[in-house]
Amino acid sequence: MAKKGSVLKKTILLAVLALMAFGAFWAYQNLLKNNVHLNDKKFTFIYIKTNASFDDVLDELYSQNIIDDQESFEWMAKEMDLPENINSGKYRIDAKMSNRSIVKMIINAKQEKVKLFFNSQIRTKEHFIDYVSDKLEIERSELEEYCSDENKLNEKYGLNSENFMSFIIPESYEVKWTTHIDELFNLLEKSYYKVWTNENVAKAKAIGYRVPEVVTLASIVQSESNIKSEQQKIAGVYINRLKQDMRLQADPTIVFANGNFEVQRVLSADKEIDSPYNTYKYKGLPPGPICLVNPTTINAVLNYTHHNFTYFCANPNFSGTSCFTNDYKVHMKNASAYQEALNRKGIKR
Repeated sequence: MAKKGSVLKKTILLAVLALMAFGAFWAYQNLLKNNVHLNDKKFTFIYIKTNASFDDVLDELYSQNIIDDQESFEWMAKEMDLPENINSGKYRIDAKMSNRSIVKMIINAKQEKVKLFFNSQIRTKEHFIDYVSDKLEIERSELEEYCSDENKLNEKYGLNSENFMSFIIPESYEVKWTTHIDELFNLLEKSYYKVWTNENVAKAKAIGYRVPEVVTLASIVQSESNIKSEQQKIAGVYINRLKQDMRLQADPTIVFANGNFEVQRVLSADKEIDSPYNTYKYKGLPPGPICLVNPTTINAVLNYTHHNFTYFCANPNFSGTSCFTNDYKVHMKNASAYQEALNRKGIKR
């Protein structure tokens, strides 16, 4: 009898061990085993839209062939109540992730932040809309409507759809992919009012301009030079011209009007374009800025150098400085010297 009892104990022990081994194998297969296939890539991203369903999440994963064993993933997702706890956002899927780690990441909303870089390369409202709608969940049509709402822009910022870009201050942001349009503009508004303090608004008024006009002028000045002392002198030239009812005749506005931002040389034919941004044809400031403007350039315009110069031309030594004068004949000699310097360098466009 003792022998039979010993055999029974061994049998039960083996059965328990077998069940434990099976349980460990099952747990490994369903909980811990890598279930991601990325074709030698280290990671990729999935985007779960606001109000996405469980099927939408599966479609996002399966359409990219990210999941190896779909059956085990769906089982784990349901066991962990993912269908009832879906959080929208941008998620990073690493090559060695398990079912559990993917599901847990979505349930806990461990999103990847999106970096937005607003700089002077964003020149137009269309550039801004394209950039943001490509980076965030916000629809292009929603941005277009917001940026063209004359009543809202005027009421909130004293702007219109033409000078809307005056509102955007070059800065970097880290935001959620699902950031709502109002949240985005709240961030932009904070940056705007950091620059446009009551003091700076008063300075703009003191020199005879409204905020969007200062930004428009600053965008031209910034396109002419990055040197602060030069910017202050160049701003002085343009303000002198405006006061004397002269055309600004600013080459950067011609580049903007033509839409070819790669050119290094403005030709006479370029100046014939019929555009409100053609300051060779039309007096006064153009309707809006020609690029996003750094706060340092805005300060340079607000604190422009007072002088009598009405002409300037880039120095032919390409130092970044300019030759200033109030004598048109001298200016034409300076311009000729600069054109010859461009020829020697082979810069034809």
